[in-house]
Amino acid sequence: MSTLPFKQNSIIFAPMEGVTEGPYREVIQRIFGDWDYYYTDFYRIPSVGNVNAKTLIKHFGETYLQKKAHTEQTAYQFLTSEIAQTEQAISLISEMNYHHIDLNLGCPSKKVNSNKGGAYLLSDLKALEKIIKQIREGFKNTFTVKIRIGYSDDSLYLDLLKLFEDCGVDGITIHARTRDQLYKGVADWSYIEKAVKVSNLPIIANGDIWTIEDINRIFDQCNPYAVMCGRSALKTPWLASIYKEYQENLDFISDEFLLKVRAENLDLYFYELDKEYRKNGLVDSTILKRFKAFCRYLFDDYENFETIRGRFLRAQNIHEFRAHLDQFVANYS
Repeated sequence: MSTLPFKQNSIIFAPMEGVTEGPYREVIQRIFGDWDYYYTDFYRIPSVGNVNAKTLIKHFGETYLQKKAHTEQTAYQFLTSEIAQTEQAISLISEMNYHHIDLNLGCPSKKVNSNKGGAYLLSDLKALEKIIKQIREGFKNTFTVKIRIGYSDDSLYLDLLKLFEDCGVDGITIHARTRDQLYKGVADWSYIEKAVKVSNLPIIANGDIWTIEDINRIFDQCNPYAVMCGRSALKTPWLASIYKEYQENLDFISDEFLLKVRAENLDLYFYELDKEYRKNGLVDSTILKRFKAFCRYLFDDYENFETIRGRFLRAQNIHEFRAHLDQFVANYS
């Protein structure tokens, strides 16, 4: 029986660095709340100096830590290395009585991996086992990991799955690429299918799950415990809502319908983000920078998406960005 805090067949909003912090999660939960579960972006446990509770609370978002809906539906993700202050950080999170932590073993960042964290640990089973046991001994609630299928290749894949099971991990999210593949090519879901067959742990599928058809297909093909959406969630933050409403009636969905829904939802999306960011003290220039970063995938389904995206990226201030958004909504909704 699963000890995970979300039910089978859940649709999960993935952790994304610089995105899934408190204000962003609050907005998604408020306006597109059909996601079953969320993750924080990773907290990087330092290698020198002390970890303190205030820093951990700030990373989650102190305001949101007071909201039951947030804490019950959100895993606290962190990133560490063999020399980091892992024991201290885990002790503090345990004292907070947090219900679910997740170890990031998939981050492909060159900087993170050069410091022997993230996906690097998939290539060093001795160091990884030490860290996993250290965390498991210090944390009695739900402990999961998010991995890739390997660092430069898949040669240790089955060994990794066995290590996690033997060391008492409660579940594994698998992004079906190696670290060296970054986001190139297409995620190979056969690795997820294999993990479901050989591991006794719940497997959460991740990687190139862009549409409701993809969600249906990966459930049918791989039979994972749940599905986690990353870049697709950033592209379509309302994907879980569309999936839950139309998964049995795909014939009702046309490309024109999806584009109309996209324009209408983007208007709401940016309005609510602007409001929440200002509530948290962010200034116009910071909000604009974040909005531009979010534009990477939002317009890809439109025929002239490069032209549309270019207008938003060239906006000199938040008012110009908003004017482009108003025109976009008028044109496509």
